[in-house]
Amino acid sequence: MEFTYSSVVDAAVGEVSAWHARPGADIRLTPPWPPSWLAEGLPAVLPWRHTREFTAAGEHATLVTDVVATPLPAQVLRPAYAYRHRQLADDLAAQARARALCPDTLTIAVTGSGGLIGTALTALLTTAGHRVIRLVRRPPRDPQERQWRPEDPGPGLLAGVDAVIHLAGASIGGRFTPARKREIRDSRVLPTRRLAELAASAPTTATTAATATAPTTAGAAGPTGLRAFVSASAIGIYGPDRGDEVLTEASRRGDGFLADVVADWEDATAPAAAAGIRTVQVRTGIVQTPRGGMLRLLTPLFEAGLGGRLGSGKQWLAWIGLDDVLDIYLRAVADPGLSGPVNAVAPEPVRNVDYTRILAGVLRRPAVLPVPGLGPRLLLGDEGAREIAQASQCVVPERLIAAGHQFRYPQLDAALRHMFGRSGA
Repeated sequence: MEFTYSSVVDAAVGEVSAWHARPGADIRLTPPWPPSWLAEGLPAVLPWRHTREFTAAGEHATLVTDVVATPLPAQVLRPAYAYRHRQLADDLAAQARARALCPDTLTIAVTGSGGLIGTALTALLTTAGHRVIRLVRRPPRDPQERQWRPEDPGPGLLAGVDAVIHLAGASIGGRFTPARKREIRDSRVLPTRRLAELAASAPTTATTAATATAPTTAGAAGPTGLRAFVSASAIGIYGPDRGDEVLTEASRRGDGFLADVVADWEDATAPAAAAGIRTVQVRTGIVQTPRGGMLRLLTPLFEAGLGGRLGSGKQWLAWIGLDDVLDIYLRAVADPGLSGPVNAVAPEPVRNVDYTRILAGVLRRPAVLPVPGLGPRLLLGDEGAREIAQASQCVVPERLIAAGHQFRYPQLDAALRHMFGRSGA
């Protein structure tokens, strides 16, 4: 049988075609929900013929049509191709907004490029036409990699680099044993300081409106030197329980282990800022994607009908979809007016009881079994449960809202429906 899916995207044919030809396009188009049949090679074991057509639908619009000949029924294929077309349109729109802020083609060094955020972010950057240099700890395998020693980065590590995105750091999941806490801290503070010191010694270019007016392409003359140092951070800086207080970038820091670590982590970027490099700390909330993190752990429980609110359910959850996190990093690199801490959270935080209800509704499962507080304490210990599972933080992205930033999914229901292929398209 033959399945056809079409949509119109707001970009010229040449731009849409070029996007698909760049590295990272397949990653950006692969649905994240389990099982991800497009990624698991189902087309290799079934009869499968796929063609894609791009037709002008106006001066700056393109009709994208996917035609698949396969025995799979349309109801299996439609959610995946609806997801792919939405991703394409949203990525092109985000990349267009970034080009309006900085038209140049950049060389961007990224640490932690193999992680959950790093893999998706490098794909978004390369499909936008930027060159990504992955800073890796092992010996390089190709010209797009450079070996990075976190405690002692080599002097030429950032040669020819326009911007740094520093994502590397050990996962905060698991029990907060003394050894685990040392790993969480040591993987963040010293490596960040050493990288910021190296950035401070690199040639820099002050990014102003005047320097960002003329676009450049790879190999073309244009502004040179390091323009931006963007470091991962976390909303853990606000502490685990601030009640119903609305937390913005101007709010005081909180107490606790994670608040201490994040404060020192952000302070470690100071050498780059002191050298005049535009420096941004991306305070990321609870990232939502079926590929990893909190949602990957919860999905099988909720699909089995075993999901439920945690304790009273009154805790605030400052969540954000993975693709919105990527857009914020892209903006942090491109926007000459953005510096300092930025809350990377959706504009509408939710309480745990509402998160539970919405996730259960998207997965079409009941959620009537509350999870007692003993469960997280058994898994994470008292300190880990308090700082992670039971944390309540009503964080809002005040600086992004003031800058007119456009979120793909400001509301949780629409975000989860897109991630699980339940948007109804």
